[in-house]
Amino acid sequence: MSMIMLENCQYYITALRNRIASRLSMLAKPPIGFVSQPEPRSIGDPVRGRQLAAGTLLFAGQTITAPDTTLWDIPVPDSDFTTAIQGCKWLDDMAAAGDGKARKTAQTWVWRWIKKYGHGSGPGWTPELAGQRLIRWLHHALFLLRGQDRAKTDVFLNSLAQQTIFLANRAHAAPPGLPRLEAQVGLIYASLSLEGMAKFLQPALDALGKECNTHIDIHGGIATRNPEELLEIFKLLTWAKAALTDSEYIPTAELERALQRIAPSLRTLRHANGNLVRFQGGDQGMEGMLDTALAACGIKSRNSDHLTMGYARLSAGRTSVIIDAGPPATGNASYNAHASTLAFELTSGRRPLIVSCGSGAHLGPDWHRAGRATPSHSTLCLGGYSSARLGKPVKTSGVYRELLVEAPKIVPVEMSQTAEGVKFEGAHSGYVPPFGLTHARKLSLSLDGRSLAGEDLLIALDDTAGNAGETVLSDDINPNVDFQIRFHLHPEVDAALDLGGTTVAIAAKSGEIWIFRHESKLSLTIEPGVYLEKNQPIPRSSRQIVLSGMVNDALTRAQWSLSKTQDTAMAIRDLRLEELR
Repeated sequence: MSMIMLENCQYYITALRNRIASRLSMLAKPPIGFVSQPEPRSIGDPVRGRQLAAGTLLFAGQTITAPDTTLWDIPVPDSDFTTAIQGCKWLDDMAAAGDGKARKTAQTWVWRWIKKYGHGSGPGWTPELAGQRLIRWLHHALFLLRGQDRAKTDVFLNSLAQQTIFLANRAHAAPPGLPRLEAQVGLIYASLSLEGMAKFLQPALDALGKECNTHIDIHGGIATRNPEELLEIFKLLTWAKAALTDSEYIPTAELERALQRIAPSLRTLRHANGNLVRFQGGDQGMEGMLDTALAACGIKSRNSDHLTMGYARLSAGRTSVIIDAGPPATGNASYNAHASTLAFELTSGRRPLIVSCGSGAHLGPDWHRAGRATPSHSTLCLGGYSSARLGKPVKTSGVYRELLVEAPKIVPVEMSQTAEGVKFEGAHSGYVPPFGLTHARKLSLSLDGRSLAGEDLLIALDDTAGNAGETVLSDDINPNVDFQIRFHLHPEVDAALDLGGTTVAIAAKSGEIWIFRHESKLSLTIEPGVYLEKNQPIPRSSRQIVLSGMVNDALTRAQWSLSKTQDTAMAIRDLRLEELR
């Protein structure tokens, strides 16, 4: 039996056991009532909450307008949409809106869920979704129960108790990593909050500690290398710690150690404006979420200059540069991994300048595939190939996924401090199989953060390429292999060719002006680009600087620089100018 067939078989067995456990939990008649209630720590978007209450339903990148229909009675477009609504994270937005209409809509949706699915059926009875749902129902219980009679209150509490019993039996069966942690933290919340559920607390804490030790490495990283996923895990663990402390329990040593490993990593992976780097399928995270989570944990340290989860960070002045300096995830962990090795992002003050296009997973398979490709990142692309290739779709855990294959396995990196600033040097082998060429990149950030000097090289190395390098450069075939070095610009950045098309002036809305220059015979153009954001139904238009050329020697070199010529006006300290107009 092949590995894929075995995984599919296991998936169906797990789904069957979930269904049996959900039905059995309906037979329980637990005592119902609150022992205590966790503080609502999840952050929502009040604007989105009002939109939901008005019937504009935006989930998983799709928008449905249904002002007179409950969430559970609309036609569901796909499984991603179903997953997004069944976890009830939308309650954060409704509670953030906080007005009467949002409250009434949220109450209607929750009690409608209980009526339709509360008997143990439907797509929401998986441990990870049950964990998400329990956390939100408990966070916002006062918001939901305000104005409700005793009968409805009892129905709500009974459903909470039955979902807790289901989780107690099935939390261990959630997929490893973030989904399993969501299930375990949901069970911890319920064990602390509901009458008769305290017996589940210690097993849940033991399972949480085991998962932290397994899934979070000693440097505070995770296998997928997705910074936003790491933030989600960190957020869950801070909530668990706070709930335990509020209930006068001492957090476990495993939980404390996991937080101590993750917090320095997240501090390293955020830009000068406080947002996370957008690599390997991750977005920048909801505004304020990262700072709130870091403040809650009380851990102030940041990793030193060694790599953090495969990322290198250069910072000076008000400028941060973060580089994807490690091999992408492999195997099942690569279902959302990107071919972005040696790509970088640059942020100046509050303004991102050089970015990645982002994850298009929420916009369907075509955009998902496009966002993962090397041309969607600020790095070199050779011969139209990505530095890692997508394999054929395979069915794992009941879902068809495209995993990365032929990804770079050799990514040597060196970082150093010089008299001029901080320096990064790295290379990867992603173009050795098709072309026999190694891509190397050097980045140097000045001590004041006002200048970034870069150099990209394509090298035919005998020790890694063998005869492959000779094949590409042979006179027997077309020796010309084209390449492009892309610098994706944030949508709020303006750019224009200057000095006869040899430089690019980049203007941020803060008033900063940066100049892009290159020292080569390459072609310099400004081309259309896209910026993909989660919870946005369409891509935002942007632009990209592109250096294009041909490989015709065993060593091809391209030197370029980004230099700030005009700083932010000191009188306004980079307030958002567009908000002042």
